[in-house]
Amino acid sequence: MTEKLTRRDAFASAAALAVGVAAVAAAPGVAHADQANMRAALASLEDARRFLQQANTGKGGHRAKALELTSQAIGEVREGIRFAEG
Repeated sequence: MTEKLTRRDAFASAAALAVGVAAVAAAPGVAHADQANMRAALASLEDARRFLQQANTGKGGHRAKALELTSQAIGEVREGIRFAEG
């Protein structure tokens, strides 16, 4: 039961984080050299992607969609870091 709960939490966290990070990355703002928060978000997204990849299939396409959105969010965060670092 604990393993299922952990995977469910990872799935929900990945989906929410992917949407949140994509929204933040798309929002206009001031670029700063220190990217600690963006790097932390990137690490969390990469962890979430690994959990999603390891999760069992049979989620009605939601696991696959979360994996796609998480990968998209990873790309956006990387682009944001590159943009801010010039």
